[in-house]
Amino acid sequence: MCRNIRVLHNVEPSTTQEEVRAAALQYVRKVAGSARPSRANEEAYARAVEQITAATSTLLDELVTAAPPRSREQLAERARARNAARFGS
Repeated sequence: MCRNIRVLHNVEPSTTQEEVRAAALQYVRKVAGSARPSRANEEAYARAVEQITAATSTLLDELVTAAPPRSREQLAERARARNAARFGS
């Protein structure tokens, strides 16, 4: 789906509300097919972002895991390595 949406569950440092909202915004942009809504669609767009933010926050709060938290730096390093392998240095 959206390659820019990052892992939000079980990471250190903990996910912030701003990161949850950014993921929701990216999701809505992808589904809507545009980076910005027209004036006629601004309310629906904003409402969708808020609803998805709330649903994502609820999901993250309710997920349970016994695994140790993942390091954001390790996740970023793996992404850089995949990118280098795919596109070269």
